[in-house]
Amino acid sequence: MPVDHEIDSRNKNIQIYINGSFYHRDEAKISVYDSGFLMGDGIWEGLRLVNNKWIFIDEHIDRLFEGCKAIDLDIKMTKEDIVNALDETKAINNMSNEVHARLMITRGNKSKPFQQPHLSKSGINIVIIMEHSKPSIDEKNITMATVPQVRGMPMSQDPKLNSHSKLNCILACIQANKLGADEALMLDPLGFVNTTNSCNFFIVKNNQVWTSTGDYCMNGVTRQNIINLCKENDIPIYEKNFSLVDVYSADEAFITGTLGSLTNVTSIDNRNIGKDNNPISDKLRNYYKKLL
Repeated sequence: MPVDHEIDSRNKNIQIYINGSFYHRDEAKISVYDSGFLMGDGIWEGLRLVNNKWIFIDEHIDRLFEGCKAIDLDIKMTKEDIVNALDETKAINNMSNEVHARLMITRGNKSKPFQQPHLSKSGINIVIIMEHSKPSIDEKNITMATVPQVRGMPMSQDPKLNSHSKLNCILACIQANKLGADEALMLDPLGFVNTTNSCNFFIVKNNQVWTSTGDYCMNGVTRQNIINLCKENDIPIYEKNFSLVDVYSADEAFITGTLGSLTNVTSIDNRNIGKDNNPISDKLRNYYKKLL
């Protein structure tokens, strides 16, 4: 069955940042004319706060601005403005560790509920939801199932964009959950193994670490850190095309993400992956903990 995330009672009275003001979570509201609500027109980032520091914040903010530029969304804020908003939200909620922030920017409220971007005339909406959320770096392993939904071509909806339009990934997640798995394994348009519905995917074969080329998936910050750690510690790492045949015979498999860090995968499509021990992924997990 899909993994449920624990509810933290400390989040009951959190304050939500909306366009420079703060609201109790029960009173935090966005217009039904918001372009993100109406059309999925927006860009978001997920960030972690560890020991009062935003982890890899430069990479996350750079990616946020790149995404906004790619969809021609002028947020009229500097990178420093965004970091200040995160720090204000952190301060008002008295948060310092084991925190996850969801930073969302949409094109703003539309004058009519139609598709045209120029109908968003009032300026952006920026929302920050910050919650106590213990990272799952040491949580139980997960299971996966391959799904028919694929990560598409860049000319349709570029999967490298961290956009609000996530329906394809949601459908993949539903498909995996219906099959009794925690996460979906998604292929690329050519049928090669690509990514999951919410994280990046790696396998270990013959003491080598493999991940996809990155052409059809979100190039995650944690993904890149794991690639860097492999290179720095003389662990062979390959960004390449590989198939389900390679996955089913893998020695280890794991996924990476901002909150989950590095989580082992025990089975894919009801096939057990590897053995009880995972020496390479355990080694990388320890390297990553030190990096944090």
